[in-house]
Amino acid sequence: MPLRHYLGLFSEVRRSRLLRLQASVLFLTTYIDWVLMPYVTKLEGTHLPVFMISFYMLLGASDGFIQPFFKQVKIYRIYLFVMLLDLVQIGVYTLAEVNIMLFTYAILSIFTLQAVTFEISRVHTIDFMKEEIELKEYLMLRSFIVSGAIIAGSLTAMVLDYLGTERSAMLSFLALLGAFAILIEYRLYAKFRRIVQQDETIISRQKSLLNEKINL
Repeated sequence: MPLRHYLGLFSEVRRSRLLRLQASVLFLTTYIDWVLMPYVTKLEGTHLPVFMISFYMLLGASDGFIQPFFKQVKIYRIYLFVMLLDLVQIGVYTLAEVNIMLFTYAILSIFTLQAVTFEISRVHTIDFMKEEIELKEYLMLRSFIVSGAIIAGSLTAMVLDYLGTERSAMLSFLALLGAFAILIEYRLYAKFRRIVQQDETIISRQKSLLNEKINL
């Protein structure tokens, strides 16, 4: 793709506050998970049987089957759940010093829920992007951010491993990033909630006016 196409995508992000918030949340969440992923993968091979690893993989691939159940869910409630998941994830880091097997199960459960939740949010977010950016460009931008976060997270894990960074220090670093991500997620949650409530108010007024005209 020519460089000007990338520059066009970044100019769209700078122009839209909603896009900036989404890009930040998506990058930070993916980055944190992919710094942690190599360590958890190592723990999987050490502590978990193939059956349980396969079970988590099956659950993570189930988003296409459960999407219809969440067809009417409000987008801001999805991001509220994302915030709760991140809070739980930060709390789970303390289990690494208590019971490494319990930590592994808990982190894999959170990873699985995050994967399903972000796929559900992706479908619901598209409607809100119609006024912000073209759908094709939005999906391209999303893929670009995810790829960048995965590469950055993987490189960070390599550097931390090469430096022999202790697990507690690495988890503390991720907890700080997670707390920062939660702050941005709250702003995104508030933004979506305000948009949805404004739309609902407009629709309610339109219905009221229509009923008045009908009853005249």
